[in-house]
Amino acid sequence: MSSSNQSSNGKITFVLFLSLLFCFPVFAQQDYKGKINGLVIEEGSSAPLPFASIGIYNTSDSLISGGLSDDDGRFQIDITNGEFYALVEFMGYEAFKTDPFSISKESPSYNLGQITMKTTAGDLEEVVVQGEKTIMELSLDKRIFNVGKDLANAGGTANDILMNLPSVSVDPQGNVNLRGSSNVRILIDGKPSGLVSFKGSSGLRQLPANMVERVEIITNPSARYEAEGMAGVINIILKKENNQGINGSFEVIVGTPTNLGFTANLNYRHNKINWFINYGLAHRRSPNVGELYQEVYGQDTTFILNQSNEGHVTSLNNNIRGGLDYYFNENSILTLSYLWRRSDAHRITDLRYEDSWNTLDNLQSYTLRRQDETEQEPNSEISANYKRTFEQKGHELTTTFTYLNYWENSDQLFTQNTFSPEAIENTSLAQVQTSLNDEYENQYLAMLDYVKPFAKEGKFETGFRTSFRRMKNDYIVEEKGDDGEFSPIPGLDNIFLYDENIMAAYGIVGNKTKNWSYQAGLRAEYTDVKTTLEETNEENPRKYSNLFPSAHLTYNISKENAFQLSYSRRVRRPVYNDLSPYVTLSDSRNFFSGNPDLNPEYTNAFELGHIKYFENGTLFTTVYYRSTDDKIERLRSVDEESNSRTLPYNLNGENSFGVELSGDYRLYEWWKIDMNVNFFHANIDGSNIQAGYTAKTYSWLFRQTSRFTLKNGMDIQLRANYEARQKTAQGVRKGIFFTDLSASKGIIQDRGTLTLNVLDILNSRKNRYITEGANFYTEGKSQYQRRQINLTMNYRMKQ
Repeated sequence: MSSSNQSSNGKITFVLFLSLLFCFPVFAQQDYKGKINGLVIEEGSSAPLPFASIGIYNTSDSLISGGLSDDDGRFQIDITNGEFYALVEFMGYEAFKTDPFSISKESPSYNLGQITMKTTAGDLEEVVVQGEKTIMELSLDKRIFNVGKDLANAGGTANDILMNLPSVSVDPQGNVNLRGSSNVRILIDGKPSGLVSFKGSSGLRQLPANMVERVEIITNPSARYEAEGMAGVINIILKKENNQGINGSFEVIVGTPTNLGFTANLNYRHNKINWFINYGLAHRRSPNVGELYQEVYGQDTTFILNQSNEGHVTSLNNNIRGGLDYYFNENSILTLSYLWRRSDAHRITDLRYEDSWNTLDNLQSYTLRRQDETEQEPNSEISANYKRTFEQKGHELTTTFTYLNYWENSDQLFTQNTFSPEAIENTSLAQVQTSLNDEYENQYLAMLDYVKPFAKEGKFETGFRTSFRRMKNDYIVEEKGDDGEFSPIPGLDNIFLYDENIMAAYGIVGNKTKNWSYQAGLRAEYTDVKTTLEETNEENPRKYSNLFPSAHLTYNISKENAFQLSYSRRVRRPVYNDLSPYVTLSDSRNFFSGNPDLNPEYTNAFELGHIKYFENGTLFTTVYYRSTDDKIERLRSVDEESNSRTLPYNLNGENSFGVELSGDYRLYEWWKIDMNVNFFHANIDGSNIQAGYTAKTYSWLFRQTSRFTLKNGMDIQLRANYEARQKTAQGVRKGIFFTDLSASKGIIQDRGTLTLNVLDILNSRKNRYITEGANFYTEGKSQYQRRQINLTMNYRMKQ
């Protein structure tokens, strides 16, 4: 598809969205025939209470209309004919429910009179109640984690949050895995985000943890969700309050290695408008180390490379998100938001290569290389969302439009010098290289979802989604010649374009009969992807259409005991990093790039889940099976000069099955434990790439958290994590064990919290691996996150 056609399609979608948006306020208007009025006052003082929330409900407990009291405590609400009751709420006061009343042609108005609100025990009790919100809310179709209660998240990032969740593991490079698979779709507020565009899930290190409200994990999504993500969907929900008046929270962080930060989450609601703003500032210095030992087998010589690297990244990250909710009425809400982020980083990495023949004692030469990189990453997102709820409970229409803009500039300088074992430099091998890399992304996304209940328990859902995405990578690598001039290195001067258009529509029908409930859905997606290398005029277009069915069958033995059987078909499309041929040069012996010839990966996923609620806890058990065709996996090859290249390939496939147990249990009032264990088996077939690239592996993940509440109000939390050894198509990823310790104490009359945490107490969270090929053996380890100690102070204002 040409860029002009893409632009035309984008404009059509944008105009359609605006047309729908401007029509919604018209839809919101109904033929109101009556009025309800009254006065809200405080008990004792009889002072008027402005901005109290008044909800009007019908006899079926469905919200019909509503409003807010004015500065004098008075309110007037338009309403249709019928029988209703009013519910009046105000923060810090007990809710007041009126007696039923009627609006009719004969009695078109009703005066509720003076409504006297009684104060509760105060804001301090509200803070305590909110603090007792459970960390994990389990259901058969998804798990919700209220991350603010987890002490280990204080002072961290969104990446740290995911690392602490059941079923999720994060490797030392920041890549997220769900049940052992890296093919997981990560959303922010239900939408794609620039944080996970170019850098993948490791970009979440730029998002402060205190800006996150909760995380949803959906391991077998229905047709409502986009089909991307073989292992499932992780949805990160950012904070946004809607209480009356001004309220918010502030957090200050100090840590070592250097971790200085500040976050603020503020909300102000007045009449029909709710304003919200989140801001995060973080300055970090992250040290890293790594080692690699490699043998390359020649005809009569074994070439040995002994490599070590040490470096650090100094970064300054800014995040700001603001917006408003506009209430046409309580059933019609428009939300507008703008999010801006900027990350500035300076990376220094020093590498040492020692080249030997046959044994380490037979050193031939050693080489020193330095990477000096300056990086800028500004990106922004604009989003408009409209939600309309109708009179019938569960009947609603939601539409969203999002524009995403991302840019990254990387300016790198590489210097390299080679020496004899006696430390005499070989000046003919000296290298000075520069790498300039500019990456851009523009994405338009429009979604519409409609839900209509039918019969007593039935529900029909439908919707569409369309996205237009263009990414550009302009890169050039130059080397300094003997004349002192820089000239491009052949093959490393090009412009890579990635154009992606995806259109989707879905339908879901669900119902309930006695103890049985079912849901069946079908999603259709059309994908148009084209990659282009401008300088060499190489194009690689891909167009394909797919159907993605889903089904969920639930049997409720009782309210505390239920089973669910589910199925879904998923896809992993090769994205920018998978396809880009740009080669990283930070390491002159180990190169990484994409593969423009990759095909999509498809998975059929089956799950049988069981949930059981006990008096003091919950147990969630899942048995799952996944069958994957054209599995995408990165493979390593090494040439006769000991230089390696790692890029993704399509393997024949993978079959995996496993059992997962998640639960929480309160042993005593002062001791609560959370546990997650995942056992799985995988059979990987990569024999289409090379004979012998097959592996059968059994592995398991374990995470256990104990939380202790002491009499003095202090909380202590201890977490242990273990990821067992796992085979890959080319070798082994060794086991990882690490443990965290945290403690918190309420301060300033429990409006504040002081938290101290030590992440990776033993400094043992290291990535260790073995990779083997026909002519090489490689063993390495790396650590990109060292032991971290953070002290965090959080203050809550009217929360």
